[in-house]
Amino acid sequence: MGDEAEVAAETMQEVVAPAATRYGMIDAGGGVLHAVADTYLEGCAEARADGFGQLIDLTAVDYLTYGAPRNLPAAVEAERFEVVTQLINHSTRERIRIRTQVNADEPVLPTLFDLWPGAENLEREVYDMFGIEFTDHPDMSRVLMPEEWVGHPLRKDYAIGSIPVQFKAASDER
Repeated sequence: MGDEAEVAAETMQEVVAPAATRYGMIDAGGGVLHAVADTYLEGCAEARADGFGQLIDLTAVDYLTYGAPRNLPAAVEAERFEVVTQLINHSTRERIRIRTQVNADEPVLPTLFDLWPGAENLEREVYDMFGIEFTDHPDMSRVLMPEEWVGHPLRKDYAIGSIPVQFKAASDER
C-alpha cells in the first residue's frame, strides 16, 4: 500500500508542477498551488481551460492569531487572510487547491463568477463572514447575515457577543 501512495504522489507532482508554471502559480506539492492575488483570475482561467471545469469550494481563513508555521513556499509572503479555491478535473480525476494570500489592508480579489457561476454565493459568503470583496461580482451583498449587520463574524478580531435567549413562557423577572 505504501508503494501505491508514493506512485500516486509522484503522478500528482508530475501533473501539478507543470500546471503551476502554466498557471503562473507556485507549486507546494500534493495538488496545492499558491497564487498571487494579481494573477489569481488568469491562473484560474488557465486551470479551467486545462479541464478543471468544476469549482468544488471557495472559502477563506483568517490567520490573525495563528502561531504555527503556515507551510508557504519561500516566494509567498504570508498575509492575514487566505482564500482557498478547490477545483476538480472530472476526466482525469485530479483536484487542485489554490491558496491565495489576501492583504488585510485591502482585502480584494477578482471574482470567479464568469468562469464558474456557482462561485457567486461562495464569494458572497466569504465577503459576509470575512470582509474579503470580489471585484466585478454581480451581487456583492451579504448572504448569511442581515444587510444592516456591522462587521464580519469569522474575523479573529470580531468581538464575541451574546444574544439573550428568550423562552415563550419565561418571565423577565428574577
